[in-house]
Amino acid sequence: MANVAVLASGSGSNFQAIAEAFSDPVQNPSGHRVVLLVCDKPGAYCLERATRLGIPSIVVAYGKGGQEVRQTAEREMTGALESFGVDMVVLAGYMRILTPLFVGRWQGKLINIHPALLPKHPGAHGIADSWASEDRELGVTIHWVDEGVDTGQIIVQTAFPRTAGMTLEAAEAKIHVLEHKLYPITVLKLLGGN
Repeated sequence: MANVAVLASGSGSNFQAIAEAFSDPVQNPSGHRVVLLVCDKPGAYCLERATRLGIPSIVVAYGKGGQEVRQTAEREMTGALESFGVDMVVLAGYMRILTPLFVGRWQGKLINIHPALLPKHPGAHGIADSWASEDRELGVTIHWVDEGVDTGQIIVQTAFPRTAGMTLEAAEAKIHVLEHKLYPITVLKLLGGN
């Protein structure tokens, strides 16, 4: 049985999808647990989701400053993750670029989901950038986190064709449905689940 922490910055819909899959004994017969949500933004909706789901949460705000401020925040995060016995760290809409200090500590235990087909369209605007391109397919990538921005080894991708008349809103909704299905399944497979 493994302990997972999720890092999120916003609404936390992927966090909730993961937590709900982990609470389902059919999907998670090994009993892996989501033990902690870490958020960098006080008042973010993901914190309310964590409360409703009965999952402990903490806020680690980065504040303003350079590398030293970021590393201080990440040391605090690492301390919390270690105190909860975390085996895997799952980024789910965590809108921070992590320092080599944090990535190095959690290397091989740190994954992310990106709403585009990497290596195309990395960064914070994956959906908008892929939509603005002439790509015939849109989709989702789950990858290991390294020290770059969305440059880690790809674990799995899933795509769908861009169809005539499809709107950006429809494409975004389809991407979120794929994320909510694919991410929990992938995390559980990596942990040795079903």
